[in-house]
Amino acid sequence: MKIPFSPPYIDDSIVNEVVDSLKSGWITTGPKVKALEEEIQKLSGAQSVLCVNSWTSGAIMMLRWLGLKEGDEVIVPAYTYCATAMAVLWAGGKPVMVDSNDDFDISVDAIRNAITEKTKAILPVDIAGYPCDYDAIMNLVNEPEIKKKFRAESSVQEKLGRILVLNDAAHSLGAHYKKGVNTGSETDVAIFSLHAVKNVTTAEGGAICMNLPQPFDNQQLYAELRMRALNCQTKDAFSKSKAGGWRYDIVGQGMKINMADVNAAIGLAQIRQYAGLLKERKRVFDTYAQAFSKLDWAILPPSISGEKETSYHIFALRIKDFTEEMRDKMIDEIAKSEVAVNVHFIPMPMLSFFKGLGYDIKNYPQAYKNYSSEISLPIYPQLDDEKVQFVIKTVVDAYNKVAGK
Repeated sequence: MKIPFSPPYIDDSIVNEVVDSLKSGWITTGPKVKALEEEIQKLSGAQSVLCVNSWTSGAIMMLRWLGLKEGDEVIVPAYTYCATAMAVLWAGGKPVMVDSNDDFDISVDAIRNAITEKTKAILPVDIAGYPCDYDAIMNLVNEPEIKKKFRAESSVQEKLGRILVLNDAAHSLGAHYKKGVNTGSETDVAIFSLHAVKNVTTAEGGAICMNLPQPFDNQQLYAELRMRALNCQTKDAFSKSKAGGWRYDIVGQGMKINMADVNAAIGLAQIRQYAGLLKERKRVFDTYAQAFSKLDWAILPPSISGEKETSYHIFALRIKDFTEEMRDKMIDEIAKSEVAVNVHFIPMPMLSFFKGLGYDIKNYPQAYKNYSSEISLPIYPQLDDEKVQFVIKTVVDAYNKVAGK
């Protein structure tokens, strides 16, 4: 039985929405992008939402908007995909990597110890869709002693008066943080990924959620960033296309990172049925959890803690007392049955580029421990119970073979 890792969910409603966009004669940024922004705003509870062409470009733009410059520091977890740190580098700053907890998410104690007068932002990451401890992080940046250490060096930083918290919510669209608070509304800024393998996709894309405190106006900021995402042009193509609407101005050095309607159409059709799709992801997750909870060698990923609940993006299974080499052998055995699994993630200090910048995995022991025994299992609505049971059997058989049982 051949089981892919993360195929996109495409049904007739999605095909019809894309065809509608194609037939409309308008395929770049227009009404479908705006409709998707409104749907994500409703789901997340964010003050305003701007869709762009990727998580990475959205993060770069937000850090440039913050006024990041050479020498400025941004705290990121060592255990994440490279885009988290790459965005900091492209925005002109320095990623300061810190260790994680055993629930995969960033350590708040490690954040505290890494803050200096050069710290301008913190980028926590909701690994596998499980939200970080945002109450602790937001309380930390608002502590009088931490605020006193902050050195504002741009108009935005002066206005904020403290370290910015930008949630890398690439995995966590639809996650709950606590009663009345969903992922996307718990920090100053949160950015979702809408990449092809995410719970909701636009093939490629991202969504910036803005929740900045007063005196910021998040609706006004949306208008500013929308312009920045289109070369700081005062009119988008949709407005310019109207009779007599050709004249525009360029009012700054912007980026070209807008999302197109033909992409937004995919996500728009998906998000309108997301409650049902999320329920199906939970079904798969819970079936895995029920099966593996009976095995003393399986470490289950976090899913629900009090009011906090994951988006069920990834089932990050860890194998107790396995080395990295044993984990790799287990993946090889699983592949023989044509079940595609993955690893989330190779910690950034283990990657050649970041090693070349001086980062050393020895400084992040929990990140390495999380990675070295982790296997990500397929989880998506199209997996029926027969396929889920086949995945479980395949994983168990692979463990028994590698462990010599």
